[in-house]
Amino acid sequence: MRHETEFKPISTDELAQIGNGHIAYLRQLAGSEIAEAFPNLVQIDPNVKVWALFGADGTPIAIADDAGGALSTAFQNNLLPVAVH
Repeated sequence: MRHETEFKPISTDELAQIGNGHIAYLRQLAGSEIAEAFPNLVQIDPNVKVWALFGADGTPIAIADDAGGALSTAFQNNLLPVAVH
């Protein structure tokens, strides 16, 4: 037996709000990408790799030297961290 469910389409903005304040994602960035994600930070070597923590809606939260530092920041802010590949 096949069961089909109709789901109401959601907008991009509604999708971005799912998990907001509860979920954060980790992503490794090159130094050259930092200025775009974190415009108020000082410039760093464009070849340096850092880990960034973003809110579910893409809001930048923090950067760290390693994934452990970004994870720690997520946990300190009661956020469930997920990795983006």
